[in-house]
Amino acid sequence: MLDFIWLIPAIPLGSSLLLGLLGWKIRSRRVVAAVACGAVLLAFLLSALAVWQLGSLADPGGHRVSLGEWIVGGSLQIGEERDAALRVEWAFLLDGLSGLMILVVTGVGFWIHLYSVGYMWEDRGFNRYFAFLNLFTGMMLILVLGSSFPVMFVGWEGVGLCSYLLIGFWYDRDSCAQAGRKAFLVNRIGDAGFLLGMAGLFAAFGTLEIGEIIGTVQAGGGPGEAWLTALALLLFLGACGKSAQVPLFVWLPDAMAGPTPVSALIHAATMVTAGVYLVCRCAALFLAAPVALGVVAAIGVVTLLVGGIIALLQTDIKKVLAYSTVSQLGYMFLAAGVGAFSTAMFHLMTHAFFKAVLFLGAGAVIHAVGGEQDLRKMGGLYRFLPWTGTAMLLGALSMVGIPGFAGFFSKDGVLLGAWAGGHRGIWILGALGAGLTGFYIFRLWFLVFIGKSRLSPGTEPHEAPFSMRSALVVLGVLSVAGGWIGIPAVLGGGNWLGRRLQQALPASPGDHAVALPTEFLLMGAALGAGLVGLYLARRWSLARPSETSMAARGGLGHLRALVASRFYVDELYDRLVVKPFYRICRWSDRFDARVVDGLVNGSGALAMIGGHLLKLFQTGYVRNYALSFLIGAVVILWVVLS
Repeated sequence: MLDFIWLIPAIPLGSSLLLGLLGWKIRSRRVVAAVACGAVLLAFLLSALAVWQLGSLADPGGHRVSLGEWIVGGSLQIGEERDAALRVEWAFLLDGLSGLMILVVTGVGFWIHLYSVGYMWEDRGFNRYFAFLNLFTGMMLILVLGSSFPVMFVGWEGVGLCSYLLIGFWYDRDSCAQAGRKAFLVNRIGDAGFLLGMAGLFAAFGTLEIGEIIGTVQAGGGPGEAWLTALALLLFLGACGKSAQVPLFVWLPDAMAGPTPVSALIHAATMVTAGVYLVCRCAALFLAAPVALGVVAAIGVVTLLVGGIIALLQTDIKKVLAYSTVSQLGYMFLAAGVGAFSTAMFHLMTHAFFKAVLFLGAGAVIHAVGGEQDLRKMGGLYRFLPWTGTAMLLGALSMVGIPGFAGFFSKDGVLLGAWAGGHRGIWILGALGAGLTGFYIFRLWFLVFIGKSRLSPGTEPHEAPFSMRSALVVLGVLSVAGGWIGIPAVLGGGNWLGRRLQQALPASPGDHAVALPTEFLLMGAALGAGLVGLYLARRWSLARPSETSMAARGGLGHLRALVASRFYVDELYDRLVVKPFYRICRWSDRFDARVVDGLVNGSGALAMIGGHLLKLFQTGYVRNYALSFLIGAVVILWVVLS
């Protein structure tokens, strides 16, 4: 199977092509659902088989499969001694890192596909939706399996395209169309950084093969630290765009305009994890550039807090989860920034489980109450939606980091990594983020499922159909047990996942051990912060559910307005980026109309005038030509004789 890992992305891509080209001929929606879901399920089974075979090898460091040359370019002078020719093979690499990603993408992706069958059953774009969803999955698989930066970039741009297609799926709604354009354009900023980083990597190393570049860096070769720092920062700019880090996070909350399963796929298993994967894949490069690594940690901490604080005041159920994704991604970059790359990937995996069940649960709630998304108009839904409520409760407990749940092991690992690396201030801010998490996620759960009903008159809540409910059950179980493969030795586990990832990731300061008493003390402190947030959420949400946060009760009007306005980030973008861009567009339009078109139209007018003048002398009469000849001869003689 290892020599056929190219089938893993090829199968969902083939399904997407089939549904996209011939889907309009398929009358049965059951057939469409079977093709789309079956393709992702088959990709998952092949992924599991490939990962199992990789682990059984004597040297499980990685297996590379090339399908032939893709790009062959000219030579580039590198320094004074050598030149390099651009040669890129269409090749895939399976190792511990990409193996984890393909299991997450296909595993979680399958349940989101299955959930979508019930959620989108009545939508007139059912076939088109699944064609896009399969394309999204296939492109993400290309991204994580690509053995070179150009192959990775194909998947990188592919998921960006799919985000535009799926966020704007209901293109006849202006809000959806605008959200899709916003996601596409904001990501172009990060993608420009990725492209510049690739160009710099080729100039510095003479290759774009990831393994060769990492091997050179680990051997102490390549350019100096300043050049490596610049390259790492350019790659991190690309990661900030895809993984919605400050300041490029503004597109992610607006992505809620699309169907809820799309939000789950983007936020849990695919697009937003791409940036984290890129940084971890280039871990050796970042370790060789400590300044860039510090920037990653700083941006991660800021994003963690900004996303968590904004989530406190949101009244839209999906917006709360959107900003929670921004915040949780901050945890992953925090871990990578302190050198705990394996822990960053561990939290990426557990986050995929609990965030998928929370988003799909939110979709079930919206489905049950007739499309309502305002938390203040819900309440008391647990007796109507026990399956959904229980699944979301498991996801919320996992996100907060309650012991035994998947999120506990990964989030605790992130904070311990910060402490082990000597970043005490980052640990404190990370623990504060745990308190914010406890408040905003349980405020959501209490407002939706507990207390008196605030539903609109005539609303009759109902549990989700089986296809949706089954996905919630499985993902709810994974939110509990999914992290057990990463239990550290101090808690009686073997940390199987960490050992597998360390075969693909370099050792780093964030992986150092902490004294046992200190470790338990830190665990307790972080858990205490989360429980305090949970307690406050229960107190304020049940006491005054119509209020949006505790700030409203505390008289913090100006602070509340600042947070409710999302720190005016969108307004800042509008003033600094959008309006200047529109002014440039208007100026360019006038320049094109008056200067460029003026020159072109003027040339045509001049030719026409010349033609009109010349036709005065082209009469067709011989006597006129003879007269012209005579006049010309007289003029020439006069000039010569004078």
